[in-house]
Amino acid sequence: MTYDLLIKDGRIIDGSGRPAFHGDVAVAQGKIVELGRLSGPARRVIEADGRVVAPGFVDNHCHYDAQVLWDPLCSFSCFHGATTVIIGNCSLTLAPVKAHEREKLAGMLSYVEAIPMDVLRAGVPWTWETFPQYMNVIGQRLGVNVGTLVGHSAARLYAMGEDCSERPATDKELEVMRGVVGEALEAGALGLSITRNMNHFDIVGKRIPAACAPESELFALADVLRESGTGVIQCGGGTNPELKDRLLSRLAQACGRPIMYNTLLEQARLPGQWRKHLAHVEETAQQGIRAVPLCNPGSIVNRFTMKNCQVFRGMPTWLPILQASDAEKLRAYRDSATRAKLRAEVEAPLGPDSTFSKRWDLMVVEEPQLPKNRGLKGQNVAEIAKAQGKDPLDAFLDLAVEEELDTIFSLGEINMDTEAVAQILGSPYAVVGLSDGGAHVQFHSNVSNPTRLLGYWVREKGIMSLELAVRRLTFDSASAFGIYDRGLLQPGMAADLVVFDADIVRPAPEDVVHDFPNNGWRVRELAEGIHYTVVNGEVLLEKGAHTGSYPGQVLHNARYQAAHRGSA
Repeated sequence: MTYDLLIKDGRIIDGSGRPAFHGDVAVAQGKIVELGRLSGPARRVIEADGRVVAPGFVDNHCHYDAQVLWDPLCSFSCFHGATTVIIGNCSLTLAPVKAHEREKLAGMLSYVEAIPMDVLRAGVPWTWETFPQYMNVIGQRLGVNVGTLVGHSAARLYAMGEDCSERPATDKELEVMRGVVGEALEAGALGLSITRNMNHFDIVGKRIPAACAPESELFALADVLRESGTGVIQCGGGTNPELKDRLLSRLAQACGRPIMYNTLLEQARLPGQWRKHLAHVEETAQQGIRAVPLCNPGSIVNRFTMKNCQVFRGMPTWLPILQASDAEKLRAYRDSATRAKLRAEVEAPLGPDSTFSKRWDLMVVEEPQLPKNRGLKGQNVAEIAKAQGKDPLDAFLDLAVEEELDTIFSLGEINMDTEAVAQILGSPYAVVGLSDGGAHVQFHSNVSNPTRLLGYWVREKGIMSLELAVRRLTFDSASAFGIYDRGLLQPGMAADLVVFDADIVRPAPEDVVHDFPNNGWRVRELAEGIHYTVVNGEVLLEKGAHTGSYPGQVLHNARYQAAHRGSA
C-alpha cells in the first residue's frame, strides 16, 4: 500500500511506558497502520534522524472554549506537542445559553479565567443555543482535536436564569439541567464539569452558579452519566471537599464514573498539605475508587498589576475594589480606613479557601514604571517594606498607587518546592496536566507542561524515565478522560504524533503578543525542540510553523463512538 505519511528512523516511545525502540511509523487515512522497519511508498516522508516519535500529548484541562472560535489551533498548547485539548472545565462553558444571557455567561468565563471581556465580546459569534450546536460550530475548522465537557454553571444559568446563584433548583429546573447533560452526552461530549471552588465569581462579583449548588444536585447530575454508561466528571476546586468529607469519592462511587479534579500540588498557602493529599489519594485508589487529582509540572508564577489582580479576590473587602474602575481602586487604596480593613483580611489566619499565602517575600516587583523606582526591580515586597520601615501591605499599595496601578508584580506560591513536585509527578495515583490553556492570558501562559516535564524534570532532574514521562502525557490522560483511540502508537490508533529532540526540548521564554480580537494582548509561550506535530495523520506544525492544514476533530465519548462506528 501507499502510505499517506511515513516517519523514518525514529526513537519510538509508544506511550505504554515500555522501553523505546528504533523504527519507522506509517500512517494511512488518519490511522497508524504499521511500526517497524518499513520501506513502502509514501506521499510524504519525514526523516526523524533518531529523534523521539511519540503519541501526541493530551492537554487535559483547558479553557479554549471561546478562543477556539477564532484560533482553531488552540495556541499555544499545540506548539508544545499537544494534539488534543479538553475544554469546558470547572463548570464553565459557552453552551447551553439563551440569547439574553450570553453576556452573563461570558462574564463568568471572563472573570474566573481572566480573559478580557472586550476580547470575548469581539471574538465570540454566538450562533448557538444548545451544547450540541456549540460542538457543531467549533467542529467546522480545527487544527487540534478538541474534547468537550458540558459545564454545570452554564446548565444552571440555562435552567434557572437570574436566580442561578441565589437558591436551590426546583425539581423542574433540575430536570432541565439533567436534560442538558444528557443531550450533551448523546452528542458525544466527554462528560460533565462541576466546581466546588468558592473563590470563583462572575464579572459582577456573584459566586458562579455551580459553586452554589447543593450536593444533592451534583449527585442528580452525576446520575445522568451513570444512566448513559459513559463520560467523566471534572471538578474544579475539588481538593478541599475531598479531603474534608470525601465528596468526590462518594460521587464517583454513586455514579460509577471517574472523577478528575483540581488539584494535587505544593503551595505556600498550605504548607505540607500535599503530603496529606497524596496519602489520601493512594488510599482512595487502593479502595478501587476513581477520584483522581490532576498535578502540574510547572511552578506557577503569576504576573499582574493592581489593575487586573486576582490574588486577593477571596477576601470580602478586596473583591469589590478589584472589580471597580481604576479611579475607584486608587481612591480605596489611598484611604487609610479602607487599608485597615484590607490589612486585617490579609493578616487573618489562612484557611482552605485562602487566595494569598501572606508570603510577601514571594511577591516580587517585576517591572517598576517610574525612573525613581527602577532600583526596586527584582526585590520582593518584604525586603522593600523592611528597607522603608513600613508594613508590607503599605509598601505594596504605596508603590501601586504611586505608579497609577501600572507596577508589574509577580507571585510564585505554587509548586516552588522541587522535591515535593518530584514526588507528586511520580505518583501513579494522579494524572499530569492542568495547563489552564486559554485562561489567565495576561498573567502567564503555563501551557508548557509537556516540554517542562520532558526537559526540566526528565533531562535535568532525572525524576523518571523518558518513557514514563511520555506515558504520563499521553496514554494516562487519554484513558483517564475516555479517549480510547489515542495516546498510544500502535496500529489502528489515531495518528496523532509528535517528533521531538529529547536533548533540547524545553519551553521558550515567555513574551507578549497582540493577536487576540479587538487587538487584545496575551502572554505567549512557545517551545524549543518540537520538530513536528501531526494530527489525524496530517502535519499541523513543522518546526514551530503552521502548515496551513486543519486536521483536528471534535472528539466523542466511547458510547457515541460505538453508536456511530462505520457511519462516517
